[in-house]
Amino acid sequence: MNEAALYARVSRRLLPFLFLCYVAAYLDRVNVGFAKLRMQADLGLSDTVYGIGAGIFFIGYFVFEVPSNLLMRKVGARRWIARIMISWGLVSAATTLVTGPASFYALRFLLGVAEAGFFPGVVLYLTYWYPAHRRARIVALFMSAVAIAGVVGGPLSGAIMAASAGVAGLHDWQWLFLLEGVPSVALGICTLYYLPDGIHTARWLREADKAALERALAAEPAPRVDLPLPRLFVNGTVWRLALVYFLFVMGLYGVSFWLPQLLKNSGVQDVFEIGLLTAIPYGVAAVVMVLAARHSDRTGERRWHIALAGLAGAAGLLAATAYAHDTILALAALSLATAGILTTFPIFWSLPTALLAGTAAAAGIALINSVGNLAGFVSPYLVGAIRDATGSTAAGMVLLAASLVLGALLVLAVGRPFGQLPAR
Repeated sequence: MNEAALYARVSRRLLPFLFLCYVAAYLDRVNVGFAKLRMQADLGLSDTVYGIGAGIFFIGYFVFEVPSNLLMRKVGARRWIARIMISWGLVSAATTLVTGPASFYALRFLLGVAEAGFFPGVVLYLTYWYPAHRRARIVALFMSAVAIAGVVGGPLSGAIMAASAGVAGLHDWQWLFLLEGVPSVALGICTLYYLPDGIHTARWLREADKAALERALAAEPAPRVDLPLPRLFVNGTVWRLALVYFLFVMGLYGVSFWLPQLLKNSGVQDVFEIGLLTAIPYGVAAVVMVLAARHSDRTGERRWHIALAGLAGAAGLLAATAYAHDTILALAALSLATAGILTTFPIFWSLPTALLAGTAAAAGIALINSVGNLAGFVSPYLVGAIRDATGSTAAGMVLLAASLVLGALLVLAVGRPFGQLPAR
């Protein structure tokens, strides 16, 4: 079997399952944006309280991210990813029990603790299979789950809330958390039986195929470094990567948590209709991010691909602010913003995975992801506080656009490792 056919087989086996897991993870993380449309009034939560609750997820995520990835390297991907998924599904379903700010904060924090390590763990797991020159497109296919979660999750969340109000004495947002937590638990159980820990434990590969995959990994052109952990945590390159990621994640969660509200502000009031409309920006993003990542892999260029995507995201947020009360124009602008923001991520992750190996890869990928995802706390908190203070989301969107511009400029301003990787 030639190399292209072999990697196609590996991708058919691994990516659909990992993709489905990430769809479930992302739904459980951001369905609070839909729940807000009803939960906020039912519980008397201010926009600031909502912003803190939406974002406090990332504090738990930050604290436990690096230990989680190191533990995955110790106990194996199969068992650890299964543990993560089962625990986050149970906590997500338990959000049904929220009664006020304190319980909202507590369960969002616990959800972050439960999910910590999933995304960087999968990124690390993919480095066990794919060499550097294949990774941007592979990570893009995996991360397109974020976009598909938006395509599927919007209508699904809207339909659940529209159909379930008052059923069994529960509010519609309670049914949303309960029903969307169940698939994560089921997929976690399936992980124990389906996912191999790596190439050598894949029973569906012949020995010759395993050897070919190992040779492809060994032939990577860029040297990967396994730094001791004390040196990793003071490495300037790792922290620069974390800062860039933080700035882009600011934009991502601005869209993820506030997109339903922005569409409501434009004049759409029906919650199911809002759910259908949110599918459009994510559908556009799913196509754009995969095409851009393929082009980046084919040319070997990373910096400009990342920066231009970030600038497009900023332009989309500013346009959405300018046309906030025109549903069609706001939706077009939000589609540009979502596509630009999401496109930055798979190409970005081709950088640290090409530089780090071994324990340094496990800890470094988790460190970059955890620091970057602190923006998931900062972003919804700031937008919520600004909206409480001004009565509008406009200033918050301008702030997020500025963050994306700064991230794009930082990528362009520095040299290697942000420079060109060898084309293959």
